[in-house]
Amino acid sequence: MTFSLVARCPETGMFGVAIASSSPAVAARCAYTRAGVGAVATQNVTDPRLGPMGLDLLESGLGAQETIDEIRRRATFAEYRQVLAVDRNGRVAIHSGPNSLGIWTEARGEGVASGGNLLANDGVPAAIVAGFLAASGHIGDRLIAAMRAGLAAGGEAGPVHSAGMQIAHRQSWPLADLRCDWTEDCPIEAIASAWEVYKPQIDAYVLRALDPRAAPSYGVPGDE
Repeated sequence: MTFSLVARCPETGMFGVAIASSSPAVAARCAYTRAGVGAVATQNVTDPRLGPMGLDLLESGLGAQETIDEIRRRATFAEYRQVLAVDRNGRVAIHSGPNSLGIWTEARGEGVASGGNLLANDGVPAAIVAGFLAASGHIGDRLIAAMRAGLAAGGEAGPVHSAGMQIAHRQSWPLADLRCDWTEDCPIEAIASAWEVYKPQIDAYVLRALDPRAAPSYGVPGDE
């Protein structure tokens, strides 16, 4: 019921997760990033505790594979879970428990990993990885291109209703955290539309947080 990817941009050091599902509010439970540390996606009969656990393990100095190995050791009902991780060096690892739902599979590339369950076919994660690696520009653009590629390759066995994209850079909060929690239309395109609006304003919002005096106009009445 879910397909996703985790990725690191080698040029900027940004981390990102993008995810889509037939379930509501998928990104609220499944997408986790931390600046300078890594990104984790936890899915398939989701245990949201595994996301923060994975980031803490990465921050402690473990690599992606060591982190996944430790999650597999610590997690309850690990046989039902699917967890993806990318570390600060761009290394990736995936755990897919044998009780993952329906057609499930995974794929890896340079700085990117994708996994899914209840898929239309077993080529969807490979298409997601290929879509990410073929795209250029901001990691947000590449994450969306990857998810579009996964959807074009078949996506889920049924319709997707929610999606999300989270990006971490230098700050303790996400650089972007965009969600479509439910729609009868395409949630990936809803995220893409929100990204086109938000992307040009990202730096301004960071500056407003760090130093409002240096920030650009807020664009509201009375603002000078």
